[in-house]
Amino acid sequence: MNTKKLTRYIGLAMVLGVLVGYLCNKYAQNAQEAKQIASYFSLITDIFLRMIKMIIAPLVFATLVSGLASMSDASAVGRIGLRAMFWFITASAISLLLGLMLVNVFQPGAHLNLALPDTNLTSGLKTGDFTLKTFITHVFPKSIAEAMANNEILQILVFSLFFGAALSFIRGKGHNTIFNMIDELAKIMFRVTDYVMRFAPLGVFAAMAAAITTEGLGVLVSYGKLIGEFYLGLALLWAILFAVGYLFLGKSTFRLGGLIKEPTLLAFSTASSESAYPKTIEALSRFGVSKRISGFVLPLGYSFNLDGSMMYQSFAVLFIAQAYNIEMSFSQQLTLLLVLMVTSKGMAGVARASLVVVAATLPMFHLPEAGLLLIMGIDQFFDMGRTATNVVGNSLATAVIAKMEGGEDDPTTAAAGEAAAPQAQEAPAKPASQSV
Repeated sequence: MNTKKLTRYIGLAMVLGVLVGYLCNKYAQNAQEAKQIASYFSLITDIFLRMIKMIIAPLVFATLVSGLASMSDASAVGRIGLRAMFWFITASAISLLLGLMLVNVFQPGAHLNLALPDTNLTSGLKTGDFTLKTFITHVFPKSIAEAMANNEILQILVFSLFFGAALSFIRGKGHNTIFNMIDELAKIMFRVTDYVMRFAPLGVFAAMAAAITTEGLGVLVSYGKLIGEFYLGLALLWAILFAVGYLFLGKSTFRLGGLIKEPTLLAFSTASSESAYPKTIEALSRFGVSKRISGFVLPLGYSFNLDGSMMYQSFAVLFIAQAYNIEMSFSQQLTLLLVLMVTSKGMAGVARASLVVVAATLPMFHLPEAGLLLIMGIDQFFDMGRTATNVVGNSLATAVIAKMEGGEDDPTTAAAGEAAAPQAQEAPAKPASQSV
């Protein structure tokens, strides 16, 4: 499907979803009936997200292995990885600092003056197993079949690194059969991605309708100040990310912004980074990023470079402290930043990841976990913004690292290649080089 048409359809689906959701919420006799109606919309969204998840594992594996196997210089893998991690750590620190600064300036919870809750009240989120030790061991797969079945991106990444390195060695001996098969698999998965994305507007419509049917438009008014301040923070974060990107990419940064509009909108409307992954790779390929880089950096970013999620975490923790009139000193806030820098790296593969990280962090600072209940009801609206920001941050990181690598498909000269491709989904079909 034409990219511009799909973007328009997704935008229209969002508007229709809000309208239909509002009408369903208005005419539902009670909250129970509203939830029942929303469950039918959620069925459509669940099916769409299942189709997305179905292609993630083979797509990540095929693009990453194909790229690694085509690298003639093994040191390039380490160099790209180090550059990516430096960017991710810096971006994480900026995101967390911005969240802390804004919540201190706006004081969104200061006027709630809530009494400390009953210690028996909890958010219901499982955080007991969420430790650094568990995360590190979880990175390494005990079964690649299990990793692919569960869409464990980091585990797939680890296996793909070994597989790609071995395939590169075998290919150097003149054996190209497996390499050609992996290359063809990547092309097939991009075609499958195009088929699945044709259902994106329907999934977006259902997701928006379900959220508004359950919560109603009133929730946007009741929590309007909190939501507005958070989205202002996201806007500032976007400005910082694009400004840094401009230092490396120049005016091409604006073209990249236009190319990632569709995956960003898709991530926003579905609150799912996975739904945007295939289209993000496609957009980066059209920008000129080689697949050897996008196939490597992007999966890493999905685990280590979730800028929007990290800003939300610092924002949420301090909001809860303010709501219960618990003052956190500068040193405590600095400690919070360092704690979140570590614990947030375990978000990949955890259900309701950002909420889980916040819930796991609250007891460390003697903050009531039940405070999370204040924002769980509207988490969908936060999740939409932070997920879209994650896509933007990872796209910029990948493009900048590709520029630093100086690959064949330089971002500043890729416009001609883009014009030559009649369909966007076919652009990344020939992975002469790799990027993430």
